[in-house]
Amino acid sequence: MFAKLAGRLQEAIDRLRGRGRITEEDLKATLREIRRALMEADVNLEVAKAFVESVREKSLGQKVLESLTPAEVVLATVYEALKEALGGEPRFPTLKNQNLWFLVGLQGSGKTTTAAKLALFYKGKGRRPLLVAADTQRPAAREQLRILGEKIGVPVLEVQDGESFESIRRRVEEKARQEVRDLILVDTAGRLQIDEPLMAELARLKEAMNPDEVLLVLDAMTGQEALSVAKAFDERVGVTGLILTKLDGDARGGAALSARHVTGKPIYFAGVSERPEGLEPFYPDRLASRILGMGDVATLAEKVRAAGLEAETPKSAKELTLEDFLKQMQNLKRLG
Repeated sequence: MFAKLAGRLQEAIDRLRGRGRITEEDLKATLREIRRALMEADVNLEVAKAFVESVREKSLGQKVLESLTPAEVVLATVYEALKEALGGEPRFPTLKNQNLWFLVGLQGSGKTTTAAKLALFYKGKGRRPLLVAADTQRPAAREQLRILGEKIGVPVLEVQDGESFESIRRRVEEKARQEVRDLILVDTAGRLQIDEPLMAELARLKEAMNPDEVLLVLDAMTGQEALSVAKAFDERVGVTGLILTKLDGDARGGAALSARHVTGKPIYFAGVSERPEGLEPFYPDRLASRILGMGDVATLAEKVRAAGLEAETPKSAKELTLEDFLKQMQNLKRLG
């Protein structure tokens, strides 16, 4: 998904290679290219502005570490800004002895498939999940979840057409108690678009069942539209976290970079394939490295922070001594 963005960012940063010092003009030109790359990737405008300003503040006037080129300093700075835009430290739903989670989202976002993936993920961690097929709007949604449940070995309780919310709650609690299920995943009803009946139904179901988490499933390939969807669901049902699907697609990836900033909600998981096991915990640092196309960027940024090797006032070639050269070699050794 991020191949084009990665190429554009690397191209912008590579223009600094070979320079002895980052000037303000050099930085401005690089930031223009970075902002253009973000906009082309369908990143939210406010997110792009905040991102570029963060990189500018951290980079402008920063002394180049003696053993690093200016391009590497900017690369590490961009990496840190990307990681922060994606959420900073990884976050995951809070697990208790008994857990009830709602999955909400529009039709086509991958909500039903994600419910099964979550069940398999936590089953592998020793939990005893129960899937609840509560999507009575989409034809065959309940059948789809039942088939997926059989495939991964997780029981499915199907909500009946017209069943009251109180009846749903009572049956779910009874089945969970009888079968000793400690993680209930409710695949709620979806629509092709946001409308009042959908939100009203979700709000009433939430009031009746009081879920611990409300997980919004967003299709990362829908771009900016995903962000307006996130806002609408959060306003009506109080979203606690996000799951981005189809990150293995070929879209520009703007939703993935914008979702955390725009919604204020953590991204818990990412769907990376259609297979039942194709759900991964969302690690902002790893995705930042992936976007930049460099597996060791996280290590590089860590070294930049930890080394504390600020350059002294630049010297001309005639002023350099053997002592200066020795000091550079010692610093290089410290950085590995």
